[in-house]
Amino acid sequence: MNGITHLEMYQFVSLMLLGLGLFGLVRRRSLVGMLISVELMLNGAGLSIVASGQLTPASAAMGQLATLFVMGLAAAEVALILAIIIVVSRRFGHIESNNLRTMRG
Repeated sequence: MNGITHLEMYQFVSLMLLGLGLFGLVRRRSLVGMLISVELMLNGAGLSIVASGQLTPASAAMGQLATLFVMGLAAAEVALILAIIIVVSRRFGHIESNNLRTMRG
């Protein structure tokens, strides 16, 4: 086969999601923007796990289960970080990460 395989396409897309998430994490100033960037990175990791799991029929279900575990961790992370963002917003009046030097208010 001369072209790229489906696995290579999926891995490329997951690498692009990871790169976009990393770029957004470094460039964003808002805590919500940073949270979205981390979610992009986790989605890229989940896509990579599922794509790699499809290599053999025996590991396909394990790849999907691992991705469900990653998605569950991401959901728990979102709930925790959104609660922290609400507390920071109420305490400091803003959610810009550059202005948060210390957690003492």
